[in-house]
Amino acid sequence: MRKGRLILGSAVLISLLTACGGADTTGRDEVVQGNTSTYKGVSWKGEAKGVKLEDTDQKIETTLTLDDEGIIKEVRMDFLSFKNGEWVARNNPEAEVSIDFTIDPQAAVPGAEYEKGVSMFDIKTNDMMSLYALGVDEDGTVALAIVDAVIRYKLEAKFEPGFDFDTQVGELTINNGMVPTVRTSGSGLLKPEDWSELEGKNLFDLHMFNHVISDYGVLEGVDESSTVGEMLTALGVEFVDGVPSQMEATHGFHSNGGWKGNYDSIAEYLQGKNANEITSLIDWSLPRYAKGINEDNAFGLESRAGATRTVQDSFDSIAGSTVRMSRENTSYQAALVDAGIISEEEVVKGRF
Repeated sequence: MRKGRLILGSAVLISLLTACGGADTTGRDEVVQGNTSTYKGVSWKGEAKGVKLEDTDQKIETTLTLDDEGIIKEVRMDFLSFKNGEWVARNNPEAEVSIDFTIDPQAAVPGAEYEKGVSMFDIKTNDMMSLYALGVDEDGTVALAIVDAVIRYKLEAKFEPGFDFDTQVGELTINNGMVPTVRTSGSGLLKPEDWSELEGKNLFDLHMFNHVISDYGVLEGVDESSTVGEMLTALGVEFVDGVPSQMEATHGFHSNGGWKGNYDSIAEYLQGKNANEITSLIDWSLPRYAKGINEDNAFGLESRAGATRTVQDSFDSIAGSTVRMSRENTSYQAALVDAGIISEEEVVKGRF
């Protein structure tokens, strides 16, 4: 095994012996017996650049449970961040949400001199990716927040009594109907220096990758031509005679469901498959991926002609996921090393 990688965990043999109860209609006692083993692998921030596991603050762990023929019985994938002296799961979907309806949202100052804006929402959660939150006050005022994955800002809208809910969603443009109040991450694909750069853009046409909002999840089928009322109904608001009914603050995840939704999709994709046959979540034979792998079997560390530095397919998905996948694949392959299915040299270390 190549030095420098730490594979967490080893095979844990679990013997399952189950006697079937109830009336015996076969003339014999039926006993179902089988063996499963559990393996764990990890990838981490900085791994491909030589950072040691104990020195990182972000990692992805994959736990595979296989039967004695290599069939994947269970999968668990966790994105962990080290905060306040402990590891917390970013794919934990729990959140505490409160809304101050007396506040009018005000835009953040974007760019290098970023300053937080004024938000109606107080949200405490580990997972802000694709999060939405909303509530309806007793007078029918609706407060809505949606995190956009491309610019990584929380977009907020306030619909007060008298608002025309037949208004098309496309009329709620960035900083003119949908107010970018708080930056949730500095690693957005688009990093506007001024909101005028996105003038006239709305949530659905902000970037080509925003098709995932309409193609997956709670807002499937909703687009810029839909009405605001249709969008809010999809998010759980009930209308009586055209007026929103009071609703406690709630939250969820649009598109493919945030980190948890994407990792659950990977697990669903792998469930029941033979790990001896699925030795990678990514087809590395594709030229745009293959050309991005260097002599140390690390992917995406430098720009190369004809190569991409990111493995992602939000249109057709990769192993059920719409997020970039090279680091998740590294974690999965590390679990296969732990299981003895592939060698350490076969693991592609993805850019974290």
